[in-house]
Amino acid sequence: FRDSFANIVDLLDDVFERAAFADEPIELNYIKKHAEELKADGVERPAARLFSNPPGDYGSMVNEVVGSGEWEDEESLGEVWRGRNQFSYGRGEGENSAGKARPEVLDKLLASTERIVQEIDSVEYGLTDIQEYYANTGALKKAAENRKTSKKKVSVSIIEAFSNEDDVPVQELESVLRVEYRSKLLNPKWRDAMISQGSGGAYEVSQRMTAMLGWAATSDVDNFVFDQAAERYALDESVALQLQNANP
Repeated sequence: FRDSFANIVDLLDDVFERAAFADEPIELNYIKKHAEELKADGVERPAARLFSNPPGDYGSMVNEVVGSGEWEDEESLGEVWRGRNQFSYGRGEGENSAGKARPEVLDKLLASTERIVQEIDSVEYGLTDIQEYYANTGALKKAAENRKTSKKKVSVSIIEAFSNEDDVPVQELESVLRVEYRSKLLNPKWRDAMISQGSGGAYEVSQRMTAMLGWAATSDVDNFVFDQAAERYALDESVALQLQNANP
């Protein structure tokens, strides 16, 4: 959506620019607070807040790295995300400078991050169903933690925007992951329904297994998830054989 809604990106950038230079105390305006700190360090465009992938390119590539197994430690996944998302967008970058690399601004923002908010707008796909959530939200969390001298954990709030409630509930990431794993991947009824669909179902199981590894590497996944996943898929000879036959 970055390029499809470039006008919205420009409007959002205007909001951050105005907030950064608003005539109000920094105790009431953390955008201004951090912008002034960056400006004092001689950093260009201290109000930049809209970061994405390089111009003409898309994706954090974290899911590709996890899927291929070409990574050594958890911290490296955060660095993959950071390297792919250090490009600033918005009207403040100028007409021909959209997507300019500003790692010094991003690093400062990551170092000051204490909580990340992720919206889920679909009942069909949750955090554990597709790769994009851990590859972006999870890897962003890890990138922020990499830049904290105290190694303090960064929290993640999940907002299920598809709810019909007036007060949309805000949940912690770990709680949402537990619910999703119990209701899908670790649920024998869900497993059997996937197996009955042949190669398509085996693919869905595989996707969620990879996502489980991605979340474990970028956040915290309870040990029981791995234990029960092993019991229900790898150690159950009948299930393992059916999956192998469906997706050799």
